[in-house]
Order: sequence, then C-alpha cells, then structure tokens
Amino acid sequence: MSHLAELAPGLRRIRAENPSPMTGDGTNTYILGNRQLCVIDPGPEDPGHLENLLHAIGPEQVACILVTHSHKDHSMLAPALSHATGAPVLAYGDSLAGRSETMSALAARGMVGGGEGVDISFAPDRCLEEGATVDFGDGQITAHWTPGHMGNHMCFQWNGIVFTGDHVMGWAPSLVSPPDGDMSAYMRSLHKLAALDAGILHAGHGAPIPEPASRIAELIDHRRKRENAILAELQSGPATIDALTTRIYTDLRPGLHKAAARNVFAHLVDLESRALVECRDMLRTQAIFRLSART
Repeated sequence: MSHLAELAPGLRRIRAENPSPMTGDGTNTYILGNRQLCVIDPGPEDPGHLENLLHAIGPEQVACILVTHSHKDHSMLAPALSHATGAPVLAYGDSLAGRSETMSALAARGMVGGGEGVDISFAPDRCLEEGATVDFGDGQITAHWTPGHMGNHMCFQWNGIVFTGDHVMGWAPSLVSPPDGDMSAYMRSLHKLAALDAGILHAGHGAPIPEPASRIAELIDHRRKRENAILAELQSGPATIDALTTRIYTDLRPGLHKAAARNVFAHLVDLESRALVECRDMLRTQAIFRLSART
C-alpha cells in the first residue's frame, strides 16, 4: 500500500495522494491503536485514499474518527469513512464554530478565506469541548481547542504525542487566512501547544517533528518577524496589502503571492485589534493601512 508508514507501536500514517503547494507531499491520516482504533483526519474526498484506509484498518473496529479542522483536505472523507466503519465523527464543531467576533464581522461583510478550501457541509456527530477526553481501545485522547489556522481547529494529545493538524507543521508555517484564520488566536494557540510539553508532534502534512519546543519557538519568532517587517514598512507611509506583500516576501515562490497576502492581512487585523495600525476605510483586504498615531 502506498504511503503507509508505521511511526511507533500502535501508530500508523497513510498519506493521501493530494500533493500541492498548500499540502506539501499530501494530507496525513493517522490510525491509532491495535484493537479498537482511532482515525485522525480522514483526508480528502478520494476513493483511492478511502480504499487504502479500509485496507489498513482491516477487520479491526474503529471506535472514533477525529477531525482537526474542516478544510476539505482533512475532513471531506469523514462521512464515507464513518459510513464504512460505523464510527462517529468528532470535532470542535462545524466550519463556522470558534470564530471570534472580529472574524464573524468580516465574514458578514462578504470576506472569504483562501487556501485549501472550507468543507461547508462538515457536521460532526459529536462536538468536543476544550479539554474533552475520548476513550478508545488503546487509550485516551485529550482534545485541545487551538483556533488560528481555522476557528474549529483542534489538536489531539495521546500519551506524549500531539497531533497538530495544520497548526504546527515542520515543512512550512501555517496559512492564516481571515475570516477562517485568526492571527491573534493563532499566536495564543502556539503558546498553548508549547505548554503541553509534548515529546513529538505529528502534523497534518509533512514529517514528524521530533523537537516540538524548538519548532514552536521558531514559528512564534517567524510571526513576530513578519509583524515587525509590516510595522517597519508602514514607517515609510500608508500601503495596501499587495504592496506590503511584495515588499516583505522578497523570496516568494511563484503562485504563492495570494496566500502570502492573506497572511499579511491576518497580521494587519491583529495589529489593528492592538491599536498598532489603522486603516482609512473599514477593515478589509482593499483597505489602505497606516501606523496608528499611538505606534
């Protein structure tokens, strides 16, 4: 079976065949346990990936299907896998769950996200609260609400392992694209994950992360540098998001300007909430931003 790897006793990973600039080598699906199983992030709506998953599951019973967040490449296969196995789908909530008032207001004005695409039909069988525990045959998983990449994003802790979805990845920083993504929440969630003191992280894309504290610190530092770069550029005068993106992302790969611009907007929304920047018009991607008089 392609892309099947045993990562540790009782832990296997199957990578979906959906490589892209946004998904790296593809979306990782994890199978936990040896008797009653837990599946984390079923993956995209791909019959071949479903076939690979069911082959790996074999005759064992699936006790639960956990979804870190409802981007299409993580959640779309959940209904089919649930139908095939009889296992319930568990997550924080639907695709609108967990949004802040600011992000809800942006959405109400017609702002849409970018990136992997939102699974608007996603509806878990059971919604998990912060700190909820899920029992299955080989142990217990703790759910941690980690909004930022998406409002309904959760990470799942199993023994010394944390499954981080798209919040922490080793191969690239997460896309934070309002109104689904929220930079203020993203930074808080990074600090929350750091406090878990995990031994290893398994992300929604890419390889395992063997030094969680170092990687999380690196991501926090990366975001602070982007924030400082935006503030430094605005010292020269008001600017649009496109102008800031071009001036800050000088080594950007072709085709990623739009994603980078969404990250810049996410930073600007956060900076505006902290009264460090302001815009001449209402908060939107077409606005012209400038330093606040208090900065």
